[in-house]
Amino acid sequence: MSLPDLPAPDSLAATGARATAADRRGVLAWALWDWGSAAFNAVVTTFVFSTYLSSSYFIDPAIVAAAGGDDKNPALVAAKADNASLIGVALMIAGILVALLAPVLGQRSDGSGRRKLWLGINTGIVVLAMAAMFFVEGTPGYLVVGAMLLAVGNVFFEFAGVNYNAMLVQVSTRQTMGRVSGFGWGMGYVGGIVLLLILLVGFIGLTSSPGPLGITTDGGLHIRLAVLASAVWFGAFAIPVLVRVPEIPASDRRVRVGFFRSYALLWGTLRGLWQGNRQVLLFLLSSAVFRDGLTGVFTFGAIIAAQVFGFSSAQVLYFAVAANVVAGISTIFAGRLDDRFGPKNVILVSLVGLVVAGTAVLFLGTAQLGFWIVGLVLSMFVGPVQSASRSFLARVTPEGREGEIFGLYATTGRAVSFLAPGLFALFVSLSGDTRLGILGIVIILLAGLLLMLPVKTAQVEIR
Repeated sequence: MSLPDLPAPDSLAATGARATAADRRGVLAWALWDWGSAAFNAVVTTFVFSTYLSSSYFIDPAIVAAAGGDDKNPALVAAKADNASLIGVALMIAGILVALLAPVLGQRSDGSGRRKLWLGINTGIVVLAMAAMFFVEGTPGYLVVGAMLLAVGNVFFEFAGVNYNAMLVQVSTRQTMGRVSGFGWGMGYVGGIVLLLILLVGFIGLTSSPGPLGITTDGGLHIRLAVLASAVWFGAFAIPVLVRVPEIPASDRRVRVGFFRSYALLWGTLRGLWQGNRQVLLFLLSSAVFRDGLTGVFTFGAIIAAQVFGFSSAQVLYFAVAANVVAGISTIFAGRLDDRFGPKNVILVSLVGLVVAGTAVLFLGTAQLGFWIVGLVLSMFVGPVQSASRSFLARVTPEGREGEIFGLYATTGRAVSFLAPGLFALFVSLSGDTRLGILGIVIILLAGLLLMLPVKTAQVEIR
């Protein structure tokens, strides 16, 4: 994987302060956070820990014994659906907390000259939450604790993402934002591949558990150690961006206010956007909706694979490796299309692909091959949507307001973040079938697509 081409020094100087850190080493250091974050996105949220929480480890042993190894036993299926629903509720609560707190935290850090500091603090809390997952033993009594840690990790990962995404303008120019953003997302997927392979070989086992290290599966120890190793991975690869990329200077216009007063200032920002560029508000709304749908794909995709299509823990990780290969390649390629055709076009095409592929899951029966095909198609479109959304907002945000706008980006995203988990839990609860949870996710993606259609690209004016 090569670093994206950057303008020559003279060209960089012409772009102003935004581009002062736009060198290859700065881009690589920034992208390594994406690489390391795969430890949370791929291992915790998508393929390992969330699947572990929804497994038979956390089902009443009497129900498991009565099922006699029959994964289609009605009582066992219902118990697993209940656990999946609980995970959805935990993530819904996490989304509500982010929606309430992100406006304050994002705005209060804007212009403070402490962007890297808060990136480091929030990343550190995520790493600690991941490390604490080691203590979630595979028994029903630990299910709530596991769901709580999953929720805490998601909350602070979102907070860290505000500062990280805002740093895009510190390592790119307006001419290269698509490529740099795509490179970062691509690095995340490649990092996911490498880490998942390490976990497969060392902890979970390529074909069956235990793996080559001989770690016992009692109480899910092999999974818990895999998550602990992932915490170390994330912590290590979060260091370069904190060391290499220069901190932004404190802004002279920054005014320190109290916690509740920050909400008044947030209202002022929203009013300024309404007066200056309502298209940005429409983008924030549409992206909030479709990004919540993407979160649903990440969170519940592996659960559907395991519960509906009978994937084992190892098979889930095989699929994860393949999905990350496809997503990484497509995202890096889409980054160049972003710079050429604009991020909106990349977003629209990708959302159409996601809606079609997600709907197809409803008609696959239980054949694993069908899920492999449709799942990889889904993976091809997920990364480009995320990368292009970050690029879109970075392009239209005026210099010096990145933290504020990306904080609002996170706020609007999490303000509706209960939708996908909530609809997933609702459809599963009403039907008793985990598969139908995908219908709730498809509805959210389609709504985001329709809201994105009228959005126009324009420079933000904040009065």
